Amino acid sequence: MIGSHVAVGDSFTEGVGDPGPDGAFVGWADRFAVLLADRRPEGDFRYTNLAVRGKLLDQIVADQVPRAVELAPDLVSFCAGGNDILRPGTDPDEVAERFEEAVARLTAVAGTVMVTTGFDTRGVPVLKHLRGKIATYNGHVRAIADRYGCPVLDLWSLRSVQDRRAWDHDRLHLSPEGHTRVALRAGQVLGLPVPADPDQPWPPLPPRGTLEIRRDDVHWAREYLVPWIGRRLRGESSGDHVTAKGTLSPDDIRTRIASVA
Repeated sequence: MIGSHVAVGDSFTEGVGDPGPDGAFVGWADRFAVLLADRRPEGDFRYTNLAVRGKLLDQIVADQVPRAVELAPDLVSFCAGGNDILRPGTDPDEVAERFEEAVARLTAVAGTVMVTTGFDTRGVPVLKHLRGKIATYNGHVRAIADRYGCPVLDLWSLRSVQDRRAWDHDRLHLSPEGHTRVALRAGQVLGLPVPADPDQPWPPLPPRGTLEIRRDDVHWAREYLVPWIGRRLRGESSGDHVTAKGTLSPDDIRTRIASVA
């Protein structure tokens, strides 16, 4: 019976790809918070989302972890290091060492710290060559979880998100349905009854021809890949002027989800 949850992380936990009616994002962590709140008496659940898109591990540790430590919730969901791993030249072993230091700080004050692995990028253009690097980092995350008794939200093994409908048009962030499936899996990880199976099969899609696939790839590269590379070259982040959502009411989250369903 978790009475408080603090979400720490980057764009994945902020919910990029899952827009609400006001343009702000919902995302798996907010949806998961509703699952947790449903098991508490009305008004007896506190939720804070500190995640900000584009943040590297050290920025998350500097800006978000101290706030999470201060709040000392029953549950912290901690997803960090993914943006570091995507950058050329980073060492997943070294990133994992800093990740473990943050886990140690969080487990000292929180009832439970749930950590998250990276996705399997075998079907993602540009990122599929990083699959081995992501797998190495995931191995470290699981080992750290074992050492500190943390439940693991294992996204690598969530087969349903290998479908392209689980992803936003930018192919870097989940779609609303993708975020929903991750929230359901998070509930399963903590032993909660969930309203649907996150790995339920998708409805069949009509086959796509080579020309259609190539056209989609060209559009994606022009609209999303080139601007993303440009930000990397300029040293900019998509989260440079973004403020964390902060404390959210489960009722407000339910209303925002319902309005775009």
